[in-house]
Amino acid sequence: MTNLATNAESLVSAEVRDEAVAAARAAAAASGVEVRELTEIADLSAVVGLFESIWKTAPGTRPVTTELLRAMATAGNYVAGAFEHGELLGACFGFFGNPGKASLHSHIAGVAKAGTGRGVGHALKLHQRGWALHQDVSVITWTFDPLVRRNAYFNLGKLGARPIGYLPDFYGPMTDSINGSGDTDRLMAGWDLTSPAVRAAAFGQPVLIDAGALGAARALSVGSDGGPLAGPADTPTVLVAVPSDIERLRRTDPARGKAWRAALREVLGGLMADNGRVAGFDRAGWYVISKEQSSWTRL
Repeated sequence: MTNLATNAESLVSAEVRDEAVAAARAAAAASGVEVRELTEIADLSAVVGLFESIWKTAPGTRPVTTELLRAMATAGNYVAGAFEHGELLGACFGFFGNPGKASLHSHIAGVAKAGTGRGVGHALKLHQRGWALHQDVSVITWTFDPLVRRNAYFNLGKLGARPIGYLPDFYGPMTDSINGSGDTDRLMAGWDLTSPAVRAAAFGQPVLIDAGALGAARALSVGSDGGPLAGPADTPTVLVAVPSDIERLRRTDPARGKAWRAALREVLGGLMADNGRVAGFDRAGWYVISKEQSSWTRL
């Protein structure tokens, strides 16, 4: 493992780094996998095949290529895989951002069907956290589709990351089995690797929030027809809903799926543009937004 801080005073304490590695090892053991960095062509080709099988991209397109991963890994960026008895069950790829920001951008992560429901994705992210801290990097960013409920809870609840920007149609057209053919709006998440909330989450104490107990206005709800239903946003804390399964909805009712994209962009994107802070995500399907000015610095 290459440490970028070898010739400089570390910005991250040895205690925090060691704690992160211990949490990553515990998560890997709990999910029954070994997570390790990847640099060899055979392993990197397996990652490419894994991502293709997950996203089911159109012919002639790939989320990443073996050549790109080889170049990135050789340059010291992050490529890792989760293995069970030699079988690749999950992988994650990230690259360094602006040197002055000491950040890593996690571009893509995925878990095979055989590894779902076992915490493999969690093990990969905690491995990435430990790796980054050993490079003296204290922030990881990534994007995710704000309409995908399970991802919102995983990122904001289980990992303790926080949205730092709403990005309309960030990637442009993407034709695959997950994104469909609509706009690719994303939330940019910032993961403060040394914060108390993230450290606690790494050891199994997720950031929990009970939207029903807040007495907050429901600026966007799920209507009786399954579509978006706009409401008031006249309380200091506001709730914004997402559908239970947007991926299924995109397949079965594309028009309603597009309606959800437009509604979430207007409501959640609008609140964040007005300096609303996403305080968390209720597992029942609600973003919780504080309309007080966000304390996050945009990366």
